[in-house]
Amino acid sequence: MKLYSANEIRNVAVLGHSGCGKTSLMEAALHLTKVTSRMGRVEDGNTVSDYDEEEKRRKGSISASLIPIEWRNSKINFIDTPGYFDFAGSVSEAMAAADAALIFANAKSGIEVGTEIACENTQGMPRAIFVNGMDDEHADYYKVIGDMREQLGSCIVPLMLPFKEGGKFAGYVDSLTGKAYKLSGNTVTPCDVPADMADVYEEYHALLVEAIAETDEELMEKFFGDETLTPEEMLKGLQTGIAGDSITPVLCGVATTGMGAAAVLDFMVDILPSAAELKKTFTATNEKGEAVEVTCAADGPLCAFVFKTIADPFVGRLSVFRVFSGTIKRDTPLFNATQEKPEKAGHLYVLRGKDQIEVSELRAGDIGTIAKLADTSTQDTLCVKTNILKAPPIKYPESMLSMAVLTTKKGDEDKISGAFSKLLEEDKTLIFAVNRETKQVVISGVGDSQLDVMVNRLKSRYKLEVELITPLVPYRETIKGKSDVKGKFVKQTGGGGQYGIVDMKFEPSGDLEKPYQFEEVVVGGNVPKQYFPAVEKGLQESVKAGPVAAYPVVGVKATLYDGKYHAVDSSELAFKMAASIAFKDGFLQAKPTILEPIMKVSVVIPDDYTGDIMGDMNKRRGRILGMEKEGKNQIISAEAPHNEMLKYPIDLRSMTQGRGAFSMTFERYDEAPGEVQTKIIAARKLELEALKNE
Repeated sequence: MKLYSANEIRNVAVLGHSGCGKTSLMEAALHLTKVTSRMGRVEDGNTVSDYDEEEKRRKGSISASLIPIEWRNSKINFIDTPGYFDFAGSVSEAMAAADAALIFANAKSGIEVGTEIACENTQGMPRAIFVNGMDDEHADYYKVIGDMREQLGSCIVPLMLPFKEGGKFAGYVDSLTGKAYKLSGNTVTPCDVPADMADVYEEYHALLVEAIAETDEELMEKFFGDETLTPEEMLKGLQTGIAGDSITPVLCGVATTGMGAAAVLDFMVDILPSAAELKKTFTATNEKGEAVEVTCAADGPLCAFVFKTIADPFVGRLSVFRVFSGTIKRDTPLFNATQEKPEKAGHLYVLRGKDQIEVSELRAGDIGTIAKLADTSTQDTLCVKTNILKAPPIKYPESMLSMAVLTTKKGDEDKISGAFSKLLEEDKTLIFAVNRETKQVVISGVGDSQLDVMVNRLKSRYKLEVELITPLVPYRETIKGKSDVKGKFVKQTGGGGQYGIVDMKFEPSGDLEKPYQFEEVVVGGNVPKQYFPAVEKGLQESVKAGPVAAYPVVGVKATLYDGKYHAVDSSELAFKMAASIAFKDGFLQAKPTILEPIMKVSVVIPDDYTGDIMGDMNKRRGRILGMEKEGKNQIISAEAPHNEMLKYPIDLRSMTQGRGAFSMTFERYDEAPGEVQTKIIAARKLELEALKNE
């Protein structure tokens, strides 16, 4: 592969709904440019993009894949992204490296949820839309255009105006030039404009001219003066409009047959501004933490941002990066500005799916990879030590679905953390933690399909079989009333005895942040001061597992006010045990209750779903705190018990067809309703019995 400069490079994220044809169009482009001898099919599991075994099994993308295409002395770095919502982290990584977006829509279904979300996430970014599936008998391109203009505004302008022959999609008229082309697979043949397309061309050409005129005052004056814009003015205005996101051009075709693939590549080279134009400057942070503007130039200071990591079982870790400035060569002395560590550059590659194409250097604007960097991971910036630059981090979707991990084979527990550390290198939306309270290994992600992929990779890569279960909720126990009890631990039969008696009062402390408060008001020396610490130690151990359901205790005040001791048989152990006995009896006599964690929830949804979401939140014993309008969305603030929110990421996606999002943080502990407490205690009893039997 030849070397390219920034003015010859386009970096394009390929976005859209799952199954909309993104990967198929990449196959068509590879076949058109003779990289492959035949087009692969997603259904057959033989595409260049979807090379991972999980992708073949699922017949769909689960991570972003690089597809560099060389076309007419230019290089287009396509980043093929997953359309399924669980893998939105890969989309975030692709967006960090891309300068523009190619969004897919369906000629039959129109604007699907994935298309809608892609359009929202690329606002302000240069983009084009590819309407796929033009060969479907129910395809209605012009209806899709109308729906898009209604939803996204007048920025939507078709560049390709399709026509049919014999009732089938046959070609298109270019709304910019007025020229017509017939399509047959990857073959493009100029032809006469069909007679029935003249009016269609005039209509959409007028829309295009108006959109172009609005990009420049001089062009606007010519437009209102009924002067004709020159082809050069049209092209420049179109490029300006695309770069400023005031024009979103629409293309069309059939990805599975390659119809329209050449038009897409021509658009990228002829109309889409290059990396040098779209990323003239880049804001980084210097050694002092100050914002600095970095120019996209091959002779500038090196600034390469690692936006993706691949754990290759044969090559090792591959760090995939975008060069924002400078030139990186095999012998370039690298410095990781994020980790503040030097790195030794190895071989440089350009990735095409899983294939690694070695290159001598990569210049500003390009995308490549280095193998086996010791301390570099996703979101790190590579530079040189004499000119430290750091790129801004990627904004990932929140990982709100948590599941506990159980190994199915004894002895595998110790291997889990090592295997997870490798998986976490590739997917930064996975969060691994050991819950100190419940002792469970908990993994969090964006959705259930993502966690299912993780389970399968643990099995296939690391021979670890695990199952995912609902994680335990960290309930608490406390008291609502008062009690006055005697704790007695006396053993005086034969040999050395034990003697400790305590009189204690228990009541709510009012502070749920602390397990207990201890106070001693003993007078007369009935309990010598030397045994006070032993009494408190008995409390310390008792509050770890309450008498009701063995959950941690909070909010209890214990007062030692009297007791008895024996000059010979009393000991610290005796008074510690006496305090434990007193605690259990006193707790159960002081109106014990179970507290459940209450979460503060913020749900962002389109207006249409407001009623459904509020009704669902009420069913979850939630309490609506307020609503706030933000554009087309509503932000609902609420509080709800943690136990009711464990599967909320899955349920919210189902209720909103993937359009909803939420965040959740711990707020406080509240008393659970009586019927809920009964269920909690019964479930806890089963848990404890299961632990005993292990």
